[in-house]
Amino acid sequence: MKIIEKYITRELLFPFFTVLSILVGLFVSFSIARLLASAVTETLGMVAMLQLVMLKAIIALEVLIPISFYVSVIYGLSRMNKDQEMNILRSVGFSDYRILFTVLMIAIPVGIISGVLSLYARPWAYAETYILDAQAEVELNANRFQAGRFYGSEKSGRVIFVQAKDNSGTRMEEVFHFVKKEGISEIVVAKKAFQQQQISLEQRPHTELFDGYIYRLAYPKDEDSVIQYEKMTYFIENEQSKWHRRKAAPTRMLWESERTQDIAELQWRLSRPIATILLALIAVSFTRLSPRQNKSDKTFLIAAIVFAIYYNLSGLAQTWVEQGVVGAMPGIWWLYLLLFIFAGLLLPGSRQKLFRRQ
Repeated sequence: MKIIEKYITRELLFPFFTVLSILVGLFVSFSIARLLASAVTETLGMVAMLQLVMLKAIIALEVLIPISFYVSVIYGLSRMNKDQEMNILRSVGFSDYRILFTVLMIAIPVGIISGVLSLYARPWAYAETYILDAQAEVELNANRFQAGRFYGSEKSGRVIFVQAKDNSGTRMEEVFHFVKKEGISEIVVAKKAFQQQQISLEQRPHTELFDGYIYRLAYPKDEDSVIQYEKMTYFIENEQSKWHRRKAAPTRMLWESERTQDIAELQWRLSRPIATILLALIAVSFTRLSPRQNKSDKTFLIAAIVFAIYYNLSGLAQTWVEQGVVGAMPGIWWLYLLLFIFAGLLLPGSRQKLFRRQ
């Protein structure tokens, strides 16, 4: 790599890592504040909570990396253009196409990193996050309760009481569980209970109850009922489980699936490196201003609007594929075709050629 290419690379990578660090820091701070507000530390502990935050940060990188590089290209080239460094490069024969080629050579490795994170690291992080989230959200979770106290949940309508717990916190004695749903009140009592920890994505979080009764009070029409049991497995309902499982599914499994939700998830993962490269090419066009034109604020505003439009359309395109509104082909790729055409029209010399034809 020649001196000029090395200089441009440095001018782009330094703001890239700076912006990425700031965004990751803000995301981690927001996640910690949200988890502390939801009292997750009381359920999982501080170490597990920090692990959950780091996993969520890995998931967020697939979005933070493209936007960070997008901003770094705009900032780096705008500064060079403002300081007339671009004019100097052009005067010594370093054309706009070579500048574009240099940016492209940086964008491709960054896009590959984004793609690897999306295809492999993100599903793994989602799987680990699902396990921790499921343990934290379990209603009948021994880690949540102190012995001898009643606990109620307005959201689910449950009331739980545990008479005693062992030192491990997973074995309970004299358990009382009340829930009201669809006009039926259900009371579950057990002499002993054991909470099974979820260790894999396929395993559903559950609690095993021993030697107890189930009282169903169906008023005012139906009759009440009583069921005696020696052992009962109580599975925990989780509204986000299917969503998490699709996000955590290995990429190879998504390749073999014909479900629209899996196809949308696969195409989203494959689009990450493409989005990184195309956004970088679009960012180059925002810096092509005369050094005397101090329009940096306007440039960043237009760039922010373009990214906001792209990001909303990407979510819309994925939703259309999930709901079957758009088939697997064109899938979400129509958006990136439009992005490619838009980037092509903004390439150096493209607009001048277009205006000459008109």
